Amino acid sequence: MIVEALTPKALEDGAALPGPLLTELTALYASNEEFHQLSGDFPDPSGIRPEQVAAALADELAQPTAEVLLARSEGRLVAVAVTLGRHPDPAEPEPWLGLLMVHGEERRAGHGRRLAAYVEDRFRAAGRTGLRLAVLENNPKALAFWTALGYEETARRPDLARGRPCVVMRKPLDPPSDG
Repeated sequence: MIVEALTPKALEDGAALPGPLLTELTALYASNEEFHQLSGDFPDPSGIRPEQVAAALADELAQPTAEVLLARSEGRLVAVAVTLGRHPDPAEPEPWLGLLMVHGEERRAGHGRRLAAYVEDRFRAAGRTGLRLAVLENNPKALAFWTALGYEETARRPDLARGRPCVVMRKPLDPPSDG
């Protein structure tokens, strides 16, 4: 799996996502209709349009420490992750994983696990000691996924963006071994 990053700088001065990349991202988002029905992020989860995906990513990248990570396997976009080096809430000093989404046709192939490990390794290498994320309470598949990866519930509260009930989870990031 190869991972490339889109940073806020990539879309500076109104720059647009390249057309082919936006097409791939739209297909990935559209392949996750069940999640979008749960999240309410798009008005019509069965008809997600490129301009909606572009706007959603621009909103994510508006955060100063945000990164959008694109994971490819055999040249195909298989997953996307959005990370925050620091949560918008100043009381949250740890980095956050805001989104990890695997293309619907690529589920259960290990891409989500590998991308999550990649994110954890990057923050661990930067000296960070933990990683947090929030899962919608109405998403038992995601809760099971993150629990299997070693994340533990630390709180339940509404998310900042839409007030949706969420389970906040955390995983300690042990320092890299010297071996």
